[in-house]
Amino acid sequence: MKTTTTIRDHSLLLKAFRAYLIYVNTGLYFRREHIVGLENLPPNGTPLLIVSNHQNCLNDPLCVCLALTDRRMNFIARANVFQRPIFNKALRAMGLLPAYRMSFEGYAAVNKNRETMDDASQAISDGETLMMFPEAGHQDKRWLGEFKLGYLRIAFDAAEKLNFERDVMIVPSCNHYACYFHARSRMLIKFGKPLSLRQYYDSYREAPRETLAKVNMLVRSKIDELMLNIEDLDNYDEIDFLRNSEYGDIYAFEHGFKPSYLPARLLADKQLVVALKEAANKHPEEMKHIYADTRHLRNEMERINIRDWLFKRKPSSATLTLRALVLFALLPLFVIAIIPTALLFIIPKIFIARLIKDRMFLGSFNLAVSALITIPICQFLASILIWIFCGGWWALGYFVAFPLMFLFAWEYIRLLHKFVGTRNFTSSRNRAEIARLDALRNSIFERLADLVK
Repeated sequence: MKTTTTIRDHSLLLKAFRAYLIYVNTGLYFRREHIVGLENLPPNGTPLLIVSNHQNCLNDPLCVCLALTDRRMNFIARANVFQRPIFNKALRAMGLLPAYRMSFEGYAAVNKNRETMDDASQAISDGETLMMFPEAGHQDKRWLGEFKLGYLRIAFDAAEKLNFERDVMIVPSCNHYACYFHARSRMLIKFGKPLSLRQYYDSYREAPRETLAKVNMLVRSKIDELMLNIEDLDNYDEIDFLRNSEYGDIYAFEHGFKPSYLPARLLADKQLVVALKEAANKHPEEMKHIYADTRHLRNEMERINIRDWLFKRKPSSATLTLRALVLFALLPLFVIAIIPTALLFIIPKIFIARLIKDRMFLGSFNLAVSALITIPICQFLASILIWIFCGGWWALGYFVAFPLMFLFAWEYIRLLHKFVGTRNFTSSRNRAEIARLDALRNSIFERLADLVK
């Protein structure tokens, strides 16, 4: 049995590619990333399994991988992406291992998972870090699904490879996003306290199935404590709307949390969801009516194309005029910025959104296409062409200005959306409807203030 650690080093090419992904992911795609609980991670070289909820397809493992650059990370991904030999070699070099599914690869292929699990447990026993998502699929809402036991079998297999002489650690974690579906949002990675498997070695050897079930319940409960888990799926959309509304801001502030700081807002939202659940248990009829009114409010706001922040700020016609003047004044700069960056907006909006049926894949495909196609073409290839035809200084200036042009174009488009919302909110034809919705909104908030503590 193997007892020494032989952590594989990253190749120079892989280090360079990871640095590029950090630029795309952290520099461009996300507005801000928060990493909480890094002190909970055992030292590099510790046999380690990180276990997380799965909320956003590729973004979940990628963000963790780019945050933990000091260690060799391994992941398990769908087998169909390994089909071509060049992809198979590249993905394995990056630490990805194939998972075969009966519904896609067939019954015979599923037997290959034994090899994948053996490679994964070997990586752990070698002192590397494996990350897994026990839900065995991403969720389409902020809730925690049931866990499969494969991750624990891999962890205990690693312990067996080490003769049960070294401790295998499990670190629960969660990924949390301010918004799943578009760029320039905020995201949070949160690591919990590590769980030692050494204390379960004897019981595992005597009763493996019972031990796996016991540890699985514990790990799932630890992840549940970290994340926002909205279990009331019947009223999910209404709860999600309320926590994102001004009511959610007020609740966070009144309970000592900073609403604009994502790690604090997560804690506030978790507390609010528990409070709403308790209110529903104590006052079921009242909460039923509140959720029904919230559903109506949300649907009407979507129909008129307005957002909750408009009710809070209540912009006037003067505000609309000012925003129109700002947009007009910045239009020449926007035209300059959008020309070289247009593909980064067009492809996700037109092609990816139409081709992808599962909305939870949108962010991942957006990021992947940007990293592998649009940014190499729009920034790197364009810089080379400018260097050939115009000279090195022009190429350098364009290369440096490209991310700034993308960020400016994004903010301009965001301001344009705010202008449209302000126009709809201040429009005379919507005045009576807005007044009615404002009264309904205030009524919902006031009734919640009496029921939710």
